[in-house]
Amino acid sequence: MQEQIINILADATGRDTADFNDPSQNLFESGLLDSMATVSLLLGLQDAFDVQVPVSEFDRSQWDTIEKIEERVKELQNA
Repeated sequence: MQEQIINILADATGRDTADFNDPSQNLFESGLLDSMATVSLLLGLQDAFDVQVPVSEFDRSQWDTIEKIEERVKELQNA
């Protein structure tokens, strides 16, 4: 799942997958993820994992690392 998330992040940000080699790195603080790329990320996650991530309920602090993204996707899949 983590590899798939990294690929979605790379597509959403236009960056290389190698930029996302630290799953605990804060994606917003590092500048890898911004608000525009966040929307693309959420859409990509919805398509890839068949989950719904309402933008209105999006809390940046819960989605700021690859580890947290993976955890949230798993929670949404089990909801």
